[in-house]
Amino acid sequence: MDYKLCLVTGASSGLGRAVATRLAGMGAHVVMVSRDNARGEAAKKDIVSQSKNQSVDLMLADLSSLSSVRGLASEFKAKYPRLDVLINNAAVYRGTRAVTAEGLETMFATNYLGPFLLTRLLIPQLEEARPSRIINVTAPSTTRPNLDDLQGEGKFGSLKAFGASKAADLLFTYELARMLKGRGVTVNAYHPGLVKTGLMREAPPMVRLVSGVMNLLAGSTPDGASEGLAQLATSAQFADTSGQLVHGMKVIKAPLIEDVELQERLWKVSCRLTGVQEGI
Repeated sequence: MDYKLCLVTGASSGLGRAVATRLAGMGAHVVMVSRDNARGEAAKKDIVSQSKNQSVDLMLADLSSLSSVRGLASEFKAKYPRLDVLINNAAVYRGTRAVTAEGLETMFATNYLGPFLLTRLLIPQLEEARPSRIINVTAPSTTRPNLDDLQGEGKFGSLKAFGASKAADLLFTYELARMLKGRGVTVNAYHPGLVKTGLMREAPPMVRLVSGVMNLLAGSTPDGASEGLAQLATSAQFADTSGQLVHGMKVIKAPLIEDVELQERLWKVSCRLTGVQEGI
């Protein structure tokens, strides 16, 4: 991984921080993305210390804000001409409906639309580095996004909205992989499984209780979960894998992978919401 450039969102804590540390330890140049400067700088210091690698950069952005994502992409492009690995890891869970300054439901914006826009804006850098890889950290969600109510204005349930945002990541993965086929850029989704993080702290009490018990019995640490993610980002085993959902070191059954119509419809809606053209 010497001289490979990897960008990781949500890198100041949890899985993002763990995989950034692991990639830096493998010799990669890592660009961390964090919302908070203090937390980002503290994480960067620890990553450099643990990995013994000084090639760690920090960029600030809020993935729920499309204007912030555009600023991040512009900053990255001004500094780096190429990108070998993009890991879209940032995610939030909100117990109640919240809307961003741009009028977007927060989980939809952070977990899906922000990463969608960031990826689209960095395609030229990824193609410059080909063979390169895009990885969307998500889950095998079967909750179909309601394309007529993506912002949850008509009906909102926090668990359903969270599941829909994760399913949107899957649909985006399949569609983008199809569009980039033969262009030297692979696109895959990664399911880390149960990971001991604070992601679900705003979930309903019963959900927190059940997930807490499951994490206690079967959950992995962020460091443990980061191993498979780092392998997907770097291993020759996955050099030709694209448009798949991976867990650990294996391709697993991917929900909604056959629903090409839904993938195409979500793509068009996403392009319209972010103001990018449909073609790549």
